[in-house]
Amino acid sequence: MHSLINKQILLGITGGIAAYKSAELCRLLVKAGAEVRVVMTASACEFITPLTMQALSGNRVHIELLDEEAEAAMGHIELARWADLVLVAPASANFIARLTHGEASDLLTTVCLAATAPLALAPAMNQAMWSNQNTQDNMSALKQKGLHIFGPADGEQACGDIGLGRMLEPSELALLAAGLFQNGAFAGLKVCITAGPTREAIDPVRYISNHSSGKMGYALAQAALEAGAQVSLISGPVNLPPPPHAYLVNVESAEQMLNAVTKEPCDIFIAVAAVADYRPQQIASNKIKKTRESIQLELVKNPDILATIAAQKPKPFCVGFAAETENLKRNALAKLTNKNIDLVIANHATNTFNNDEASVNAYWHKGEKVLTPDRKEKVARELILLIKDLM
Repeated sequence: MHSLINKQILLGITGGIAAYKSAELCRLLVKAGAEVRVVMTASACEFITPLTMQALSGNRVHIELLDEEAEAAMGHIELARWADLVLVAPASANFIARLTHGEASDLLTTVCLAATAPLALAPAMNQAMWSNQNTQDNMSALKQKGLHIFGPADGEQACGDIGLGRMLEPSELALLAAGLFQNGAFAGLKVCITAGPTREAIDPVRYISNHSSGKMGYALAQAALEAGAQVSLISGPVNLPPPPHAYLVNVESAEQMLNAVTKEPCDIFIAVAAVADYRPQQIASNKIKKTRESIQLELVKNPDILATIAAQKPKPFCVGFAAETENLKRNALAKLTNKNIDLVIANHATNTFNNDEASVNAYWHKGEKVLTPDRKEKVARELILLIKDLM
């Protein structure tokens, strides 16, 4: 099965005998690397206990619409914002009918209305209920709205009937869920991404560096992999696990990063790393002792990695990042022009250092786009799709 590492999946469970399969589905999603939170309807609790789902997901199960423990008592909004995918399995005929008509009569339907993440349903019901024209009309309406429909399967049902209406097996549903993140936008393309800070040595124990956790660069590497790209990740020192299947090159200095980047031919170059603009002209061979009140360091300019790659012929599609403290748009547009790049992603520097969320503005030669503040993983996926559109 495809990896679901770093994905946040909200698993909705409605009332039906197929709810017993939801336990195995939850286990498989967690095994694939997803963080799973479960929302159950009142009738679902008659078929499988919240305690079972809590044990398998490792998270508290949500049932009530009004949650006093949630921030501002609006748990449905928090869950909707949190999810990368809302997967309702099983989705009963009753739930499907209520969702089709925009009802918000319980926590699960409310979350579905509030979510901007993809929504997938795994129908499960008696074959006569499935074939009923009302159900088929509801399914057609949901498909037209862009919902993903997984199943149903054909076969023997709990009531003894045989026909369409069985919920797909958990292994099939987990595979289909993972497939929603494999968008194929970069299939066959080579992407090189720089991430993290560089460190410019002063002596064997000291260095000059920039603030950078590497989280955005690593999120972009994961998003590019999901899009089908072959990814080379050139990383400065960070405390992050590398995305599976990315080719990782660890470096320290700007010169090392440039040397590594030039060895990786690519179709798309994304320069996220916070590269030190200057380095000490001389590196002391031994630790500088604290014997004077002050010392002077002479600094020399580091190579401009992004401009160097943008000057290549043929030139890859080049994306730069600009962390600014003032005049965000003006400085970003200047970088776009001066470095001859195709897209620049700008953010206010002090708002993103070491944070899990990002708020960025994208600028290119014929337009701009403001991306809604969100987790860096979600912002990264939006940026990958934007790059694809601009290419």
